[in-house]
Amino acid sequence: MAHAVISATGLYTPPNSVSNEELVATFNTYVERFNAAHAEEIASGAVEALAPSSPEFITKASGIKSRFVVDKSGIVDPEIMRPVIPERSNEELSVLAEMAVLAARDAIARWGRPASDIGAVICAASNMQRPYPAMAIEVQNALGIPGFAFDMNVACSSATFGIKTAADFVTSGSVGAVLMVNPEICSGHLNFRDRDSHFIFGDVATAVIVERDDTAAGGWDILGARLKTEFSNNIRNNFGFLNRGDPEGRDKPDKLFVQNGRKVFRDVVPMVSDMIIDHAGELGLDPHTLKRMWLHQANINMNDMIGRKVLGRDPTPEENVIILDAYANTSSAGSIIAFHRHNDDFVAGETGLICSFGAGYSAGTVFVRRR
Repeated sequence: MAHAVISATGLYTPPNSVSNEELVATFNTYVERFNAAHAEEIASGAVEALAPSSPEFITKASGIKSRFVVDKSGIVDPEIMRPVIPERSNEELSVLAEMAVLAARDAIARWGRPASDIGAVICAASNMQRPYPAMAIEVQNALGIPGFAFDMNVACSSATFGIKTAADFVTSGSVGAVLMVNPEICSGHLNFRDRDSHFIFGDVATAVIVERDDTAAGGWDILGARLKTEFSNNIRNNFGFLNRGDPEGRDKPDKLFVQNGRKVFRDVVPMVSDMIIDHAGELGLDPHTLKRMWLHQANINMNDMIGRKVLGRDPTPEENVIILDAYANTSSAGSIIAFHRHNDDFVAGETGLICSFGAGYSAGTVFVRRR
């Protein structure tokens, strides 16, 4: 039976970067105006005063120092505080599909073969622009890829779920190669007026090509992929088409990203750590000997804790890659950015781990070995 190989990856980074300092200046201006406008209510206790943010608070809480976004002007405007992304006509390539295509072209160029050699496209992401038609089919059409395409959403774990799905298609003989893309405009569902979360997300797109081992010129053998879900409300977004049926409209806070961060930390760190160690044991791997972990980029404190539990000691920066300082949390794309940017020093036979975790709860582990 054929085995699956990650043959190439691609990355598209938006041109606009927003620093913590810029984000905080905007947020604190909003806070000052809110507190001034509600001074009497605040004094009477009817309204709670908003607390300002700071770059130091953000860095300590998350490890994030900046983020890339598709639109900066609206985010740093205290009167708007959201990205300004005009709708496109149905005849134009949609924003998410455009980002995915750019990442895919990067991956295909690194692959060195024509897009027509790909047999399927999976768009695996948290932030779907629309219910239908599928972004994956739009990407498939734009790149001239035959076969079939579909969207899938498992929140921040979408990429590892996508890799596992692509590997299953390849090993079953359904197709010879699969393109899996992760376009994420996370800034679109972020509440920039919430002190506890206004700094978390950034925008980006990644791409992965998975193919049969007997056609791959190099790349990474997929030693095993495992998926896990447990239901939790601690990370949630209730925005959807049924909101139009709510008499109170769709502007409630829960129509944007909301989470109980402390509870997520307590629940997810042990779940993911145990999953990694158990999966490694099933594959006959010693997790202490992993050369590198490319973990989901949500919070540096979570990644540090998982790294210590898996390796049995404090991981080095080379062993536990962090890219969220520059990219922030990019949902499904984070672990793929880390893998894409930090694997050139591997030699044949060395092993690493791509791992995701997030809303659901969901988690995915993909152990890979350099060919």
